[in-house]
Amino acid sequence: MAARNPRFRLPKNAKVGDVIEVKTLIMHPMETGNRHDKYGKLIPRDIITTFVAKYDGSQVFRAEFGTGISANPYVSFKMRVPGPGVFEFAWTDEHGIKTVATAPLILI
Repeated sequence: MAARNPRFRLPKNAKVGDVIEVKTLIMHPMETGNRHDKYGKLIPRDIITTFVAKYDGSQVFRAEFGTGISANPYVSFKMRVPGPGVFEFAWTDEHGIKTVATAPLILI
């Protein structure tokens, strides 16, 4: 199942040099491949393996996931604002399917 409905929360405003918290969430079942359906058949493994956050084209955060991560993974990280730019958030599953969301950071 492909990931869907990526969400993120950025500060409403920030200044250059501020440390901000970025929060992200994506809807995905994160099946481990260890569970069985009601008929006893093994549910195939289906997990997001990588999350990458870029700001103005430069990677600012990266996470590698395994089978121990919960469904609908939530990721939060902090960074110092270097200047104006656009965030790009990318979740990639083990089948190579990538879900991408972008948003500018509003500076005051």
